[in-house]
Amino acid sequence: MNKAVFLDRDGVINDLIYNEFRKEYEPPHKVEDIKIFAGVKDSLKELKKNGFELFLISNQPDFAKGKTSLENLIAVKKKFMEILNDDDAFIKNDFYCFHHPEGITEGYSYNCECRKPKTFLVDKAVGNYNIDRNASWFIGDRETDIECGINAGLKTVLIKNKYNNYTDLPKPDFISVDLKSAVKIILNK
Repeated sequence: MNKAVFLDRDGVINDLIYNEFRKEYEPPHKVEDIKIFAGVKDSLKELKKNGFELFLISNQPDFAKGKTSLENLIAVKKKFMEILNDDDAFIKNDFYCFHHPEGITEGYSYNCECRKPKTFLVDKAVGNYNIDRNASWFIGDRETDIECGINAGLKTVLIKNKYNNYTDLPKPDFISVDLKSAVKIILNK
């Protein structure tokens, strides 16, 4: 069996974009808005070098919410894989949920099975890639990431950042300030 690290995207791999009109931080809606955090590729290389398969698991509901087009989200998704895999194949696969239970876009606005904290996307990767849950981790910056990791039987690392209010947090196994320190935690366990 393989060991894996499941990574949330926004706030873990890349910075969020401030939307002046909405007065809130959002995921990038255009490829030119992607800003990968410093040290991310080196951190992914370290995990890969130490035998971990890497997967992105991301909720991206902004099409369902009417904030951008699905074409924009697909272009951003593809660009992330291109950026993260340009030197070496770091990310084995990416899994996205484009739904939201309170969305406004027909066909995307419902309580789906793939939206974190549900484990459908993690379970899919586990089944498709023969992943050992006991040797695997989930790294995220939101409550839903930690809850998903816990529900999926993975060890969890929360990356605390300026974007989230951590008041009702399920207990992660570890807390970190960025991906680089999260990787150090994983490699020391």
